[in-house]
Amino acid sequence: MIRKSAALTCTVILSTLLTFTLITVSATDLHDTPQDPTILQVTDNPTLNNRKFLQNGLNLLGTEEKFNMFIKNYNKEYATREEYMHRLGIFGKNMIRAVEHQALDPTAIHGVTPFMDLTEEEFERLYTGVSGASAVPVVEGSMSFVDASGLPDSFDWREKGAVSDVKTQGSCGSCWAFSTTGSVEGANFIATGKLLNLSEQQLVDCDRVCDKTDEKSCDDGKRGECKFDPEKIAVKVANFTNIAIDENQIASNLVHHGPLAIGLNAIFMQTYIGGVSCPLICGKRWLNHGVLLVGYGARGYSILRGHGMCGMNKMVSAVVTKVA
Repeated sequence: MIRKSAALTCTVILSTLLTFTLITVSATDLHDTPQDPTILQVTDNPTLNNRKFLQNGLNLLGTEEKFNMFIKNYNKEYATREEYMHRLGIFGKNMIRAVEHQALDPTAIHGVTPFMDLTEEEFERLYTGVSGASAVPVVEGSMSFVDASGLPDSFDWREKGAVSDVKTQGSCGSCWAFSTTGSVEGANFIATGKLLNLSEQQLVDCDRVCDKTDEKSCDDGKRGECKFDPEKIAVKVANFTNIAIDENQIASNLVHHGPLAIGLNAIFMQTYIGGVSCPLICGKRWLNHGVLLVGYGARGYSILRGHGMCGMNKMVSAVVTKVA
């Protein structure tokens, strides 16, 4: 890579959703835009089982008025009246989804985000990036069982200086690259004491395995020319391993080997604003977004840079770097 520039049942997902790393780095702070509090309101006392009630409630709140506030806050532009009306309809449906998500995920805050004019399919294609929960291949010298005794009640690699600043993935569906660099940066920090800022763009440009398409990249939406220079390698990977679906092993690997690349089901992330996300119902099988697991708390939550629920413990990887 060219140098550039837990248990785990509930997740504190930093206001960074959508970036990726091999299987995990949510490194996108996409909620920094100042917002009028009223635009975040969905309805009071949402009733999940009464969709008609929800729709009527949203109408009373003025869906189009909120849509116009959304356009202003996030600098949205639509070329035609037809496109405006199309996105307005999607926005209204997503407002209903936000109400439902709030009822199913009461410890988090759900409402209007920059992604409210996108269909679920568009959101997944543009802002996630994991194509199903494929198994990580077993490699020679994989890490063995890690002793999980004596682990601290809480742990956060950000406090140790092993996590670089949150980065913006943009609409390129390459979260795998962001979770990969985050995990490698952390492993290299443990090995050398130095925090490097590695290039996701280089992975997108040069990789032909994680992303076989030609149109997914973070440089104006297209993959660029691979500019790999062996004379400028900053970090070499010695080994990586797939961690067992065991929360104690995940926590132990996190503490001993650094931030972990993980996959999760990001269905709730389109409307997520903040707080501790711990959905009452969330599919564990379809993992479509990669984030970076950087810590866990004493109350049974894990910290993502960007849980058993949403499949967070199904696809976890650790990496070890080579030291010259």
